[in-house]
Amino acid sequence: MLDPGLTRFVKQALPPAPARVLEVGAGDGELAAELASAGYDVVAIDPASTVDAVRPVSLHELDGEPGSFDASVAVLSMHHVEPLPESCRRLAELVRGGGSLVLDELDVDRFDERAGRWWLEHRQDGEDRFTTPDELLEFLRHHCHPLSVVLGALGEWFELAPPARGPYLYRWQLPLALRSTEEQLIAGDRLPATGARIVGVRR
Repeated sequence: MLDPGLTRFVKQALPPAPARVLEVGAGDGELAAELASAGYDVVAIDPASTVDAVRPVSLHELDGEPGSFDASVAVLSMHHVEPLPESCRRLAELVRGGGSLVLDELDVDRFDERAGRWWLEHRQDGEDRFTTPDELLEFLRHHCHPLSVVLGALGEWFELAPPARGPYLYRWQLPLALRSTEEQLIAGDRLPATGARIVGVRR
């Protein structure tokens, strides 16, 4: 289920439809379908996807003419992208000068014991890979690029605005209704803001 706050953020950051948009790490194609219904010309890619509407190709292997996209969107995907430098270079080739980059990311470096414990306490039934916050933190730091590394790789080609910090945990196998609770805990400095939203422009 799409988070309404996410779709608002993405649509507000994109140029007007019918702009041509590349979605990186599209998963089940739900956001791509939402953007297409709003009039955007969307190409969605994800090497792990099995959905017909999403091309199962990695970013660094994606064909296409230079500058053939008006914008790119990546929702919780750039921290997984491999190889990162080559992929960011290819993304820069595909997005035209002045085109938009819209990122919704996890900041692994802000994920701490408090975040791990809160997530474990609220996780959905059936998620049993982790039993302690330390196990969860180790997994994330082993499998995800730090946000600073992602932004450093993209910053060579894109002018990036400072990250807008906010909640992330409620979106990771938790009920979306927990968003307000997480926001309150962040405001009270009882949880870190592990989510980050960034908008950039291709130089």
